[in-house]
Amino acid sequence: MVETFTNPFYTFCMGLGLGAVFLIMAIISHWKTKGEFRRYKTHLSDKLELEARQMQDTNKEKARLAAENESLRVQVARLNEKPDNKLTRELEILARAEKHMMINAPGFAPAWELAKSSALTQLEAEEKGSSFPQKIFRKLIGSGSNGTSSALPESAANAAKSGQASA
Repeated sequence: MVETFTNPFYTFCMGLGLGAVFLIMAIISHWKTKGEFRRYKTHLSDKLELEARQMQDTNKEKARLAAENESLRVQVARLNEKPDNKLTRELEILARAEKHMMINAPGFAPAWELAKSSALTQLEAEEKGSSFPQKIFRKLIGSGSNGTSSALPESAANAAKSGQASA
């Protein structure tokens, strides 16, 4: 029995069989690795396709938003050119400047508030017709022909309405 193990042919066959087993194991492992590699390649290509599609959608959305932004910018510029909107814009600018001055200029706020309230009082008095020049004109001229009081003579009021300047 010891003779069979020491026989060179038997040793060769045992080595050949063991090598064949390792070869089969290596081939199976290679097939598994190759299949995994193929799966990873398809996964990567799918992922790249999805990212490319998403990038295209993002670029389309960006282009659409840029065009919409430009049209809105043009529309705002066009609306700012209208006289009423210009006046509203200037009023907003002045209101913001006033707020800035009230915050940053220590002596400005009280004087500004007094000037505003004085101007408001004068404007309200003029609108009610109780300012001194209007009282004088009303006493001298009387009320208008339609029952409303006017601070101007009729000829001057008609000239003002028609846009003519009276000297």
